[in-house]
Amino acid sequence: MKNILLLIVSSFLLCSWSPSLNKKTIDISGQWTVQLDSTDIGLQNGWQNKIFNQVIQLPGTTDDARIGIPNKLKPSLEKPQLSHLTRKNSYIGAAWYTRKVSIPKGWKGKQLILKLERVIWKTNVWVDGKEVSAGQNSLVSPHYFDLSNYLIPGKTQRITVRVDNRKQFDISLENMAHAYTNMTQIIWNGIIGEMNIEAVDAVHVSNLQVQPDIDLNKIKVSVTLKNNSKSTQKGVLNIVAIHKKSKKSITAVTQKVQIEKGESVAEFDYNMGKDIKLWSEFSPELYELKVEVKTAKYKSEKVVDFGMRKFSKKGTVLTVNNKAVFLRGTLECNIFPLTGHPPMDKKGWEKVFGTAKKWGLNHLRFHSWCPPEAAFEVADEMGFYLQVELPVWILNIGQDQGVNDFLYSEAQHMIDEYGNHPSFCMWSMGNELQGDMSFLNEMVKNFKGKDNRHLYTSTSFTFEKGHGLLPELEDDFFITQWTNKGWVRGQGVFNSEPPTFNKDYSAAVQDITLPLITHEIGQYAVYPKIDEISKYTGVLEPLNFKAVKEDLERKGLISKAEDYTKASGKLAVILYKEEIERALKTAGISGFQLLDLHDFPGQGTALVGLLDAFWDSKNLISAEGFRQFSSPVVPLIRFPKATYTNNESFVAALDVSNYSGNPLNEKVIEWSIMDNDILLASGSKKRTIKSGYNQEVLDINESLQKITKATKLTVKVALKDTDYKNEWNVWVYPQQQTIDYGKVVYTRSLEEAYKLLDAGHKVLLNPDWKKIKGIEGKFVPVFWSPVHFPKQAGTMGVLCDPMHKVFSDFPTDMHTDWQWWDLNVNSTTLIVDSIIGGNPLVEMVDNFANNRKLASLFEGSIGSGKLVIASFDLSKDLMERPVVKQMLISILNYMNSESFNPATIKNPDSLKLILSEEKNKISDSPTSVY
Repeated sequence: MKNILLLIVSSFLLCSWSPSLNKKTIDISGQWTVQLDSTDIGLQNGWQNKIFNQVIQLPGTTDDARIGIPNKLKPSLEKPQLSHLTRKNSYIGAAWYTRKVSIPKGWKGKQLILKLERVIWKTNVWVDGKEVSAGQNSLVSPHYFDLSNYLIPGKTQRITVRVDNRKQFDISLENMAHAYTNMTQIIWNGIIGEMNIEAVDAVHVSNLQVQPDIDLNKIKVSVTLKNNSKSTQKGVLNIVAIHKKSKKSITAVTQKVQIEKGESVAEFDYNMGKDIKLWSEFSPELYELKVEVKTAKYKSEKVVDFGMRKFSKKGTVLTVNNKAVFLRGTLECNIFPLTGHPPMDKKGWEKVFGTAKKWGLNHLRFHSWCPPEAAFEVADEMGFYLQVELPVWILNIGQDQGVNDFLYSEAQHMIDEYGNHPSFCMWSMGNELQGDMSFLNEMVKNFKGKDNRHLYTSTSFTFEKGHGLLPELEDDFFITQWTNKGWVRGQGVFNSEPPTFNKDYSAAVQDITLPLITHEIGQYAVYPKIDEISKYTGVLEPLNFKAVKEDLERKGLISKAEDYTKASGKLAVILYKEEIERALKTAGISGFQLLDLHDFPGQGTALVGLLDAFWDSKNLISAEGFRQFSSPVVPLIRFPKATYTNNESFVAALDVSNYSGNPLNEKVIEWSIMDNDILLASGSKKRTIKSGYNQEVLDINESLQKITKATKLTVKVALKDTDYKNEWNVWVYPQQQTIDYGKVVYTRSLEEAYKLLDAGHKVLLNPDWKKIKGIEGKFVPVFWSPVHFPKQAGTMGVLCDPMHKVFSDFPTDMHTDWQWWDLNVNSTTLIVDSIIGGNPLVEMVDNFANNRKLASLFEGSIGSGKLVIASFDLSKDLMERPVVKQMLISILNYMNSESFNPATIKNPDSLKLILSEEKNKISDSPTSVY
């Protein structure tokens, strides 16, 4: 049992002490030998006494060394190839690693601690064939072994490590938790990160924890001391804090201590002085705390970084240093396709956090895993707010005592190893946990009592019946996709409700009394970027990407691949933008967690990112463009719809989300309405923008009468002399237009269309979309993955040529935008693979699991007649549906022009099968992952 020495220091002793002890370590990375033990014969055959024949470099993995079962799968549009990236060499089981080490003679009498920074999952160690007591099994922290009784200074000896990467506890639903998975990282075997032996004195500092108190300008310091000598020791603790940037030292202090045998803890307050530098996203100021323990015979030093910050809550608002903060976050799911494991150095994490910051984010959630030390260090330096999770994603939480004990042990490791990092702000017990929710509440209560430097939540959302609609009893914050009053993410409403931009989630959060974070918003699939294949030069083979490429090549569609990515990706951009802006507009919401800014290569190849799995842009939107709606300050407008007729006015309320930490005094807010480069209207007002959400800062009310033809307008808002700006598209159509069919004959019957075509007519065939065969029309694209959720209408948005004459009176880009909503949801997407000839005017991008030719507007010549087939509804309530009316007018104008000269359909009978009636179209919605 630990001895607690509670030392509250009220007056500090000035001294000139400046700790400069050098750590004594031996780096044992480099060349080792390895032997796989798939049949578990190593121990009985005495492998702990052997040097093996095969060489491996550690840190590293068997995958790095190309050891294990070679992949024999070929690219194919099926599982497992489409489930995730494929390991080039796989191995699950025990593996033995050995090498010789020499311990310096001068280390006699020292304690010798072996550190293996990260391992999956269980390790045992032998020295010269003698097993070191107590194996290790942490997934979140280094494995430590005390080799003091085994290593002899001045002698060369053999160290053997047995690593078993088989599942030790059932902590993962279908191995999807990202601490133990082949979905993102891989279930690698090996040792990564630091590998060393450290020599420490018999009396030494084994752990050092710092709890900042910014209100009292002090820190509470907890020093864990180990005394392995034969008697109680009298000594002193020397303590000093140093501001890392300026190198300025706070007043050093010395404190006498009596150190009992075994382990004891000394706790005391340390005054940081008046001029403290606070840590936040805007000022990531760091301090270094050095503690030295010194006795007559022994001395030891421990150094940790910390930040003076308070991450807290005030009602429904998250605060940092008593100022409101809004989390702009995405997930990090252990996605590192070259290595199959997380970077263990700062350079690798600088890419992750640097890119996230460039794209306007300030928050990362580590879904069902805990990153290594290097990640926290970089987040500290860049000012990122991290949510870290225990390595668990199961549906029976609390029901397995072995799992329970493991999770409590892992939590203590996380406190000991990473608790000082100011970036470690939030802690969730795991992802979408179900089972005994009282167990989770008790766990949260327990951890709060141990470490109150973080805010806690019981789970990152849950599907557990009777839970998930409101926070759990012990929650400090609440992560959810819906509440007892409705959705708080657009994925639930964007397809079912007409586009409107004056909505928020205020009604849904009215019963929530804690800060609410929206759970995994987005998940809009983007078509695979085929040229990404060449980037996979590491341990993983992109058989999923290769299968899609080969399928497109077989079908003669490879030339469209780039457009498929662009069109589906641009649709994802507009949806992500509205997702984020609705969250920003809602008082009571304190942040969002995207799934994801970058691709998720597992769970059915879920390419939901605007960046690829390497954190590189797909060029769907620039980082600057994304920051317009994901920044500390975001101008916003509320307006009722995306499409107007020119007898209306554009009416909007201008709001500003300001989480910059301070009011913006006397800022000029400028707005304009543009027709390309032509200014149609503008205005400005000077306002003070208070911290938090500022509603109805000013109003816009502008007549649209001057618009005489169908036009896309851009509404722009900017805060003058800042980088903060935003913009939105709206579409205006002339209200006084007559529908002139001219020489075009409209019909809903294929048989009638054949007769009219035989007679040489121009025919607009608009069959009843509710009856014809095909795929249910959707505005939103595939949710998450067509492989993981196969029972969904799996299209990925419009693809068209905006310069084609059919769109002369219907302004559009090459991709879906909000004006397409009515057309898309009131349609059936036609599968036109079997048509030979003709030309799709409006294609729908198919999902990559099928790669069919799809269309909702198609043209072709049959005999002496000319045909356009429209599978969206062009017949009902046209006066109340201006978009549909405008599309019909544009189609008719094209068909009545000399430009209408479509290619011949060589097999016109194919239309009979394509347009045949079918009551049960492909229209199932995605079901739960469970």
